Amino acid sequence: MPTIESLLHSADLPDSPSARLDAEWLLAAALGKSTSYLRTWPEREVPADCAERFAADLARRRQGEPVAYILGRQGFWSLELEVAADTLIPRPDTELLVETALQLLPATPARVLDLGTGTGAIALALAVERPSWEVCGVDRVEAAVALAERNRLRLGLGNAAFSVSDWFAALGAERFEMIVSNPPYIPASDPHLQQGDVRFEPQSALVAGADGLDDIRLIISQASTHLHPGGWLLLEHGYDQGEAVRALLVHHGFADVQSRLDLSGYERISLGRLP
Repeated sequence: MPTIESLLHSADLPDSPSARLDAEWLLAAALGKSTSYLRTWPEREVPADCAERFAADLARRRQGEPVAYILGRQGFWSLELEVAADTLIPRPDTELLVETALQLLPATPARVLDLGTGTGAIALALAVERPSWEVCGVDRVEAAVALAERNRLRLGLGNAAFSVSDWFAALGAERFEMIVSNPPYIPASDPHLQQGDVRFEPQSALVAGADGLDDIRLIISQASTHLHPGGWLLLEHGYDQGEAVRALLVHHGFADVQSRLDLSGYERISLGRLP
């Protein structure tokens, strides 16, 4: 039987900074072990059925399918979330949205809305950190709402709820102390849509018109009717869209408009407060 190290050595994934780690995640999942187990016991033999599963998963990864979709899970914040092809894979950059939301509102009762919730990542991270908040997540895709609800149930969070809504359409006159969103923001002509992991992610969750701002424009134009006075709107956007998003926020009457930098030094989220 092959050993752990021999299988990892012969994984033959496309050369990238994450190739070795991708192989480790896939082999650990096939074995039902942690990646630290692989590093501690590289000489251990791998049973045939586990080696076969590893080979099948490697083949999917060689075709470019994201590891998160192959494994059906992804870490975000302090949580491990179920993921599926109906939703975007939660990314570390989006944790900036969570950090900023936690800084802006006190840990006292408040209602927070997560627009386009997908896996529920943002909503659930906020709910776990602020038990006094009532966090509502909406998505127009029914399968995404069902997935977010499964994540909520598995995490045992009673202060989060998910429902189907195309942005604000099903929310009536509901108002919130804060609205957060990681909406689609990639221009339709962006060549990166044909590269890497995003080829496997739902285009409807990525693309927003010719300049990538269609959904952000809609959210900003309608947000004031769903915020209490003094409430905050926080939006993730592309690395080069900060100036445009700030201008939209100012145009629609938001105050204290600003952007925050991600770990790479790019403007990744912009925010404003309803006067």
